[in-house]
Parts: sequence; C-alpha cells; structure tokens
Amino acid sequence: QLQLVESGGGLVQPGGSLTLSCAASGRSLDYYAIGWFRQAPGKEREFVASISRASVVTNYADSVKGRFTISRDNANSTVYLQMNSLKPEDTAVYYCAARGAYTNVVDSRGYNYWGQGTQVTVSS
Repeated sequence: QLQLVESGGGLVQPGGSLTLSCAASGRSLDYYAIGWFRQAPGKEREFVASISRASVVTNYADSVKGRFTISRDNANSTVYLQMNSLKPEDTAVYYCAARGAYTNVVDSRGYNYWGQGTQVTVSS
C-alpha cells in the first residue's frame, strides 16, 4: 500500500513562492505517475500538474503554467511542486496523488492513492 504525505504549505504574500513536497512510503515511487490537485473552499478539486514515472512528461493546468514546476526524486521517494509568483486565487488545499498509467492525468478519478493535503494561503 502506497502512503503519501504532503508538506510545505503555509501563508505567503502575493508574488511569493512556496515549495510543496509529497513524500511516499510503503511502495517504490518508481511505479507511479504523480499528480498535484487543489481544492478551494466551495469549489471542486482541480488538476494542477502531473509528472510521469521517469520524469519524461509533465503537464500543467493553464492557470499555473509558467509559474509552477513539478519534479520528482525517485531515489528519495519525493515529488515536489515549486510554486512561484503566487496569487490569491492559488489559495487552496493541495493534494498529491498517485496512479499507474500516465493517461488522462487531469481526471482525479484515475488516481488510486491520495495524501491528506496541505493548506496554501496567499494573502497580504
């Protein structure tokens, strides 16, 4: 059973940066594609970014393209989400999730394992 734990959230001013981490345990991260999703109060969970098992392919939501970067370190079983130029509309709980095949990565229903989430608040 794969377990995922997010960390790195917090309060940041608009224009600031944060790096989220997703630490995996229980099984090798090598077998999984990883996605980041977020959910703001009163809104549905939405896709943010994803990365294939060997980091060959990445995908981003249009709303974060050019500002966020997803990366992974399989040796240390960790996936990162570097977030720059943060905006108030980026405020949400951020979740990492794992799936086997790198297909239809924007659909949260295809992910089998989820972390508990980490809160990101962008406010002055």
